[in-house]
Amino acid sequence: MNHGTVPAALAGFGTGLSLIVAIGAQNAFVLRQGARRHAVFAVVAICALSDALLIALGVAGVGAFVTAWPAALTVVGLAGGAFLICYGILAARRVLRPDPAAALTTAGAPQGSARRAVATCLAMTWLNPHVYLDTVLLVGSLAADRGDLRWAFGIGAGLASLTWFATLGYGARLLSGFLARPSAWRALDALVAATMVTMGGLLLARA
Repeated sequence: MNHGTVPAALAGFGTGLSLIVAIGAQNAFVLRQGARRHAVFAVVAICALSDALLIALGVAGVGAFVTAWPAALTVVGLAGGAFLICYGILAARRVLRPDPAAALTTAGAPQGSARRAVATCLAMTWLNPHVYLDTVLLVGSLAADRGDLRWAFGIGAGLASLTWFATLGYGARLLSGFLARPSAWRALDALVAATMVTMGGLLLARA
């Protein structure tokens, strides 16, 4: 093993965490699903595998193609922005008209469709142009600076994504006691609504 492999992987891990830890639309969704204990494995897997694929494309040098298609990013931004705003409105509706059974989902069978959760997660992941800019372009360019160690850097970034989403999704159940109260769900939905609408508005403005 090259003596620089571990430092490169650690650098990639740190870079990956710095890009995904901030509360955003995807993180807010994973947090809510984790708190509900609903389709957590599928949601975490989609987020982590999607990041791993995009990071691999960036390390392989596909970022040049992304920059060559600014119109495609604009279309993705418009679609993603509209989607996030709609989801944020639904979350705001839950704040104003809370579901009395919501607090029970942490202790009993989760409500809603796993297929719907998967579809929503896919949309939030792939309709966000920032995911292409961050993982494909930024991580790809930083990995390229590592030369022969670029794949070690990319693997580190991918592991950071897996670690973060698994921690967020499965760690959210530790809040089950707090979330047993309907008022706590209203607070969480308020955070989700504010995050989604803000992110959606920024995407539409930039697109």
